[in-house]
Amino acid sequence: MTPDNDSEVTGGVIGKIAGRLKETAGEALGRDDMAREGRLQQAGSDAEREARRREAFARDEHAEADAEARLAATEAERARLRAEVDADRHEAQIEADADRAEAQADQQRARETAAAARLEQDARDRELRADAIDPEEQR
Repeated sequence: MTPDNDSEVTGGVIGKIAGRLKETAGEALGRDDMAREGRLQQAGSDAEREARRREAFARDEHAEADAEARLAATEAERARLRAEVDADRHEAQIEADADRAEAQADQQRARETAAAARLEQDARDRELRADAIDPEEQR
């Protein structure tokens, strides 16, 4: 194997198989260095697969954390908007109550003005009757 090809074969399932073949061939030929290289290649392949598995797990965990963060941000925005809507409703209710109170005050003033006008008219009418009964008091 050339060094360029060696890096492609050392990882994954093919690397594991190639390592096992090297180990078996080394043992059969009595070449401890080849058998050791085969065992190292198998261990490297296992380590690479474990690293890929952990990397995939970490990516999944990261994606899950991102999703949870987006969900929390969405919930916070929803709560903020709900509070804003509630505040707007409360403000509208206060304004409606103030408008209603002002309308009631206007109606009360109108009733009082009408009552005062009736009293004044009644007083004028009585004064005219009194003058008609006793004209001397006019002088």
